[in-house]
Amino acid sequence: MKRRTLPGTALEVSEVCLGTMTWGQQNTESQAHEQLEYCVSQGINFVDTAEMYPVPPTARTQGRTETYLGNWLGSRPRGELVIATKLTGPGRRDWIRGGRTDLTREVIAEAAQTSLQRLKIDVIDIFQIHWPQRNVPMFGSTLFDPANEREGPAIREQVEAMAALIDSGRIRHYGLSNETTWGVCEFHRVAAELGVPGPVTLQNSYSLLSRNVDGDLAEALFRQKMSLLAYSPLAGGMLSGKYRGGAKPADARFTLFEGFGARFRKPRVEQAIDVYAELAERRGITLVQLALGYVRSRWFLGSAIVGATTMAQLREDVAAAKFELDADTLAEIDRVQERFPNPAA
Repeated sequence: MKRRTLPGTALEVSEVCLGTMTWGQQNTESQAHEQLEYCVSQGINFVDTAEMYPVPPTARTQGRTETYLGNWLGSRPRGELVIATKLTGPGRRDWIRGGRTDLTREVIAEAAQTSLQRLKIDVIDIFQIHWPQRNVPMFGSTLFDPANEREGPAIREQVEAMAALIDSGRIRHYGLSNETTWGVCEFHRVAAELGVPGPVTLQNSYSLLSRNVDGDLAEALFRQKMSLLAYSPLAGGMLSGKYRGGAKPADARFTLFEGFGARFRKPRVEQAIDVYAELAERRGITLVQLALGYVRSRWFLGSAIVGATTMAQLREDVAAAKFELDADTLAEIDRVQERFPNPAA
């Protein structure tokens, strides 16, 4: 498994990162540990989780995913493993810290300490803000609405809190998630003004169907020397092809959780998937190879976050994520994208 050095860090991470958000809901702890053992055997050294997981999030299950990972980490030497987790943003999850999710210094410090305890490690390699404190369009929404403005801790306070965690040795670096171009640049502006580290990674949705990173966000990543941790590179499983034609496979995420992943069920998504499936067939490859090979080809990629509920899915995804698309296939993808530029937004 090839590795990439994340800009601004000494961290060398595998091009595939193991995603964990199904652990504790669709996957048992023993299945989670089986996934970890397999990924390590394949040269994957990067694992991403979150205090909110598993998803869909509930008060009953919250924290299980970090706990499952921590029980495994506590039983073996950490070695070269790079561990990333995320603290919950404001609102949405009233059961986390009794609803204390505004990103104050105290909340950020408490969240880091709680994650360290669940993960049974001494330091978090990348501590990420799961979604912004401020009002932004996200999770498939594209329109900014000033009517949704709300009070809350400023970016300066968040930067200061992360710098304090780095100084104390509890985290090595921090990152952003579901963030906008303005947010990326403002975090760096404030960090430079304070003379403290800025964020090193951006974890946003990115796939053949979600292309919001390609424009001004890509410029921000380049100029701020950051890299993308691409989540949902298979669009929540839509780009596996298993939902084509209205199929509802048993135990699949969108079958079990009807309202989950609405962005991947927009009208143009299924049309685009059919065209990509035809392209993959013409090129003699699978749709999964096309989708993950495309994400792998992006210059701003740090790692693609791949999760699965079965070992068969995980094996297919890990193999496909190593696949290198040729220039002709990439050119054909460009032509498809002229028709379907950003169907999941």
